[in-house]
Amino acid sequence: MRPAWPAPALVYLLLFIAGVARADTAPADLVYQNGPVYTVDAKDSVAEALAIRAGNIVYVGDRAGLATFIGPRTRVIDLHGRMLMPGLVDAHMHPAEAGGQLLSCNLNYEALTVQAFQARIQACLDADKAQAADRWLTVVNWFQTNMLPPGVEVTRATLDALATRRPILVTSSFGHTSLVNSRALALARITDSTPDPLAGKIVRDAAGVATGLLEDDGQDLVRKQLPSPTRAENLAAARASLLPMRQQGITTFLDAASAPDEIAAYAALERAGELTVRAHFAPAIDPKEGRSPRRAVAAVKAIQRRYDQVPKGAQPRLTVRNAKLFMDGVITAPAFTSGMLTPYFVNAGTPTAPRWVLGKNSGPPTYFPPAVLRPLLAELAKAGIDPHLHADGELAVRESLDGIEAMRARFPGRDLRCAIAHAELVSPSDFPRFGRLDVIPVLSFQWAKPASDTVDGARDYLGPARYAVLEPEGLLVAAGARIAYGSDWPVDPLDEWLALQVGVTRANRPGGDPRYAGRLGEDPGLSRAAALRAITMGSSYVLHEEAHTGSLEVGKWADVIVLDRDFFRIAPEEIADIKVLQTVVGGRVVYESDVLGKVISLPLR
Repeated sequence: MRPAWPAPALVYLLLFIAGVARADTAPADLVYQNGPVYTVDAKDSVAEALAIRAGNIVYVGDRAGLATFIGPRTRVIDLHGRMLMPGLVDAHMHPAEAGGQLLSCNLNYEALTVQAFQARIQACLDADKAQAADRWLTVVNWFQTNMLPPGVEVTRATLDALATRRPILVTSSFGHTSLVNSRALALARITDSTPDPLAGKIVRDAAGVATGLLEDDGQDLVRKQLPSPTRAENLAAARASLLPMRQQGITTFLDAASAPDEIAAYAALERAGELTVRAHFAPAIDPKEGRSPRRAVAAVKAIQRRYDQVPKGAQPRLTVRNAKLFMDGVITAPAFTSGMLTPYFVNAGTPTAPRWVLGKNSGPPTYFPPAVLRPLLAELAKAGIDPHLHADGELAVRESLDGIEAMRARFPGRDLRCAIAHAELVSPSDFPRFGRLDVIPVLSFQWAKPASDTVDGARDYLGPARYAVLEPEGLLVAAGARIAYGSDWPVDPLDEWLALQVGVTRANRPGGDPRYAGRLGEDPGLSRAAALRAITMGSSYVLHEEAHTGSLEVGKWADVIVLDRDFFRIAPEEIADIKVLQTVVGGRVVYESDVLGKVISLPLR
């Protein structure tokens, strides 16, 4: 039976439907046509055209249906076969730190001999001779495992040989190791007898003498001696981070370990209308704080109340809805600060005739042991804060999964997007637990290739069984995991397209160092669709943004990027060569290359 609508109500309903129809076909601000529009919807549909109005996507379909959206003020972009896709969502990076490093003494991840290492740092000192003798020099992006020749060691004596009295702090690109000179150790009051901190290490030689190397929280003993960045310096760092993201096509990020003053800098950019990316933040809870769960979570909630923003249309905003926990350090030599289920291997032979056998070192205990982690996760669940756990080693991953499983059992049905970042080594028996527990591994695909860290710093130390499943992206997907992507910038240079290539090929760029040729391990790698979904919808899911971002569908925010070629039609080895021609956030063009302006953009109509 048809409903008996009162006549006035029926008239108003018809007028409302007509108004919606007119609104939906009103002229758009920006339209794209004549190229593949890869939507990343549930069917991975490929359309021919897309229209944007007032920051939202209002049409996705064939070219014929686009005509009604083109008016006299509509900008029409003819893609000429180039690809349109959702903006990239990077679910684990450190942009404030990266922006600051762009303005610092920078070793740029390069392979350096000890002499070149010293010369680069001396050049920074010489360029800044006006600084007082007590002014710290901070050096960044030291690729420790890439020192030449492989295995060479540096100590505080390496820095003490430089022509300066200034304290020096050199931070590895991984962020888990620092090297300091004797002056820095003295200012930090670190002696040979100083006890190791709870979640870190003061490296000592065979005689028990502090070498100047500091691992994880051991670095904090020195870092707290440094002057805090000024508001102007934090603002400059935040501003410097935005351009590289726009150029890469990043439209959303999660800062996975955010200090309040760093969040404040991005909030200031948002108020000034300068924020060109959706900014999500995860304040870190350190292991000592975690032993008082209510107090630790209350501190995160206080930051949330100050900075978390309710959406106002499609424009970029800030959220604080995650908390970062470091479960361990790094799996590779020389740090070995990740928790393992079985010990690392050691060379019982000689450098020229090695004989690798199981040693006694399984890495440190997890920084949040089960008795601390479980009540902390429960407190985060009560507060509606999503946990984001750094776990590199198989023990740290397992204990993270155990803690989340206990939390899920205690709070069934609670929509908590639990993430484990990196998960470089996972016991195969734990692969299916990610899907079963709805835990998202946030993976840095660029690590899944032969390199100095994964070969020289890991292969023999891990042993053949573990090395075979190092960086298990494809294996986790095959076991039912929903994966996401996080660059971990500035641990590596920001290069999302190299990461996607490695995710598919598990190999370096063609023509690279012959020592690191071939594929890494036995993992099958990712399909192109799976890799692209991880860096769009997968990461959007982590951030509770899948209803707004991550795919190109009518009603979603208009976060789109134009590529200079079709991701799916080029050789897999060419994915790293992709260039972003345009980045749009909430309908606003925030980056546009000269190529787009000269080749594929038609004039306003």
